[in-house]
Amino acid sequence: MGVYNRAPLEVDRGRGARLWATDGTEYLDCVQGISTNGLGHAHPVLVEAVKAQAEKLWHVSNIFKIPGQEELADALTEASFADVVFFTNSGTEAVECALKTARKYHGANGQPERIDIYGFDGAFHGRTYGAINAAANPSYTEGFGPKMQGFHQLKWGDHEALKAAIAEPNTAAIIVEPVQGEGGCRAMPDVCLRGLRELCDQHGVLIIFDEVQCGMGRSGKLWAHEWAGMAPDIMAVAKALGGGFPIGACLATTEAAKGMTVGAHGSTFGGNPLAMAVGLAAFNAINSDEILGNVNEIAGYLKQQLHGLKERFPDVIEDVRGKGLLIGLKLIPNNREFMGWARDEQHLLIAGGGDNCVRMLPPLNLTLDEAREAVERLERTCEGARTKIKAAA
Repeated sequence: MGVYNRAPLEVDRGRGARLWATDGTEYLDCVQGISTNGLGHAHPVLVEAVKAQAEKLWHVSNIFKIPGQEELADALTEASFADVVFFTNSGTEAVECALKTARKYHGANGQPERIDIYGFDGAFHGRTYGAINAAANPSYTEGFGPKMQGFHQLKWGDHEALKAAIAEPNTAAIIVEPVQGEGGCRAMPDVCLRGLRELCDQHGVLIIFDEVQCGMGRSGKLWAHEWAGMAPDIMAVAKALGGGFPIGACLATTEAAKGMTVGAHGSTFGGNPLAMAVGLAAFNAINSDEILGNVNEIAGYLKQQLHGLKERFPDVIEDVRGKGLLIGLKLIPNNREFMGWARDEQHLLIAGGGDNCVRMLPPLNLTLDEAREAVERLERTCEGARTKIKAAA
């Protein structure tokens, strides 16, 4: 189906931060499957995990116990607020499970009328019907029939509207990305996250964090909300959890998941042995002092350098945003054109985003030399953009 506006780049192979096209052109990849290849392309630990499991067992039904599920679930719960995990194939499925879990919680408490879920403008939670309604972006919901009942959108930063929404008697949950990805790399301030926790506790409302993009080490901590010293009730993760292999997970406290009893939810492929083997290998590698320390070191360097570029090119870069290695540059020239210039002229791959931003989403094990190279290529892209802007004036 013609649903993708693909870039004119036919991919062949990758290794670490490098991606090669079929014509042999080498690119520095700061997209990485949109924050998915947390350890870069073809990381040997993940390759070995796939090979070993592929020779052993690919798929069985969830009617049987799958040891890898319990092993990865134990690792996730030990390293998070959660007590229980449901495995999915993607981030949007993890979000779908989170939405169902929140509503089921209130039903189990004898309050089935509490179905309202509030999200924020600029959010992106995936492409399933529930996920697009939770984000309520008109470009994703138009043409798909009536909007689903019980989903509402708040304006980012409107504290009074948020307080009023939480106090509504039919409110079930608030869903938010601690650091928005598609929406322009906006990070919710730590003080606001702590205030959100307090308000939701006062009114019996659940907090759902979508850490599909900003979680799994990308912020410099394993989970982005850890910077605020608080925790949600439910959390969706995916992307880097599999290092490029399809996997997602919905994490929750025992209390929040009290309604998810036998038959309440399920999945054919979710938690399959292949995904569990790769997920465990990726999780163990990322949840390490080496990787998390590298994220903070490289992020600090890139932040300093990118602010320098902003000062040198105020006619190109308006703002530097994000957290850790989820970096956004709000641009003055069109962001899609800028992405094309970076790709075609400097062989630097960057992602798009809302609010006329481009995103830099390099692997979490990016080296300092590779970071310098990315800045140099971005600088040359800015120089070219300035020339083009002046020529068009």
